[in-house]
Amino acid sequence: RLTNLSKMTVAGGKLRRYQVVGRKAATEEHPNPEAYRMIIFAPNPVIAKSKFWYYMHQFRKMKKTTGEILDCVELLEKNPGSVKNYGIWLRYSSRSGTHNMYREFRDVRLTGAVSQLYDEMAGRHRTRPRSIQIIRTEEVPADKLKRPNGMQFAKDNVKFPLPHRVHSGKRYQKALSSKTFSTVRPTTFFG
Repeated sequence: RLTNLSKMTVAGGKLRRYQVVGRKAATEEHPNPEAYRMIIFAPNPVIAKSKFWYYMHQFRKMKKTTGEILDCVELLEKNPGSVKNYGIWLRYSSRSGTHNMYREFRDVRLTGAVSQLYDEMAGRHRTRPRSIQIIRTEEVPADKLKRPNGMQFAKDNVKFPLPHRVHSGKRYQKALSSKTFSTVRPTTFFG
């Protein structure tokens, strides 16, 4: 069952945003222990709970055997119809040490921006998904952007010229002409 294993990877598949609430198991000494809430990006709730215990074991003296999950719910985007700028603060481990970083992405959903983050970190820094820890995410207004890649798309008068384009064919039709072969090269410049 190789297909099931590929869906279970930490950053494989479509990422979702989960709110996981957990605490140390109640005892006679502490009948109502303090609860901890964490926002986690994972492909499914099983991996979200697993990552929750991973981080809780790092930050507090808690693990799955001594604690309990109170709630695990998926958080959905309120307005996924418009493009927004997202700032993501993260920490990642490289071959030489641990580094902090701030990155900006444009997407219609925060989960899409985080997916872009994982892909870009893998491409630029060879970082594995297990080495990335997202510290904070924020929706950034256009005037507060810091990175030039996002700033060029956040202008009011942004244009996307298409100087060289080929007329694509419809279903069951040829793209450029009704003929299979032509003696003239296609004109792609419509100046």
